[in-house]
Amino acid sequence: QVQLQESGPGLVKPSQTLSLTCTVSGGSITTNSYYWSWIRQPPGKGMEWMGAIAYNGITYYSPSLKSRISISRDTSKNQFTLQLSSVTPQDTAVYYCARDVEVVVITPHKYWGQGTHITVSS
Repeated sequence: QVQLQESGPGLVKPSQTLSLTCTVSGGSITTNSYYWSWIRQPPGKGMEWMGAIAYNGITYYSPSLKSRISISRDTSKNQFTLQLSSVTPQDTAVYYCARDVEVVVITPHKYWGQGTHITVSS
């Protein structure tokens, strides 16, 4: 059973870079045909797909975030990482990582992490 777990700082100051890691257990992030995504939900708003890294390392980003986002992976640790630069309070949200056969995902299912709350504040 694949499980995903997000980890991150909790609190980030405006203008800094947010870095989150998703640790995957029970399956490899290089398994053919799967996409590994980051999704977030700001307070009182819906889910927003941010980007994904495919099983072969190819990355896909939301056009609205493309100038600030980077997703990478460490296959030796079976982890993938989100970096979001120049954060503002509008980036405050619960951040999720997920596995899916689709690139873009916004509907939670069993292959989502539990989420980690990130607050951007000085």
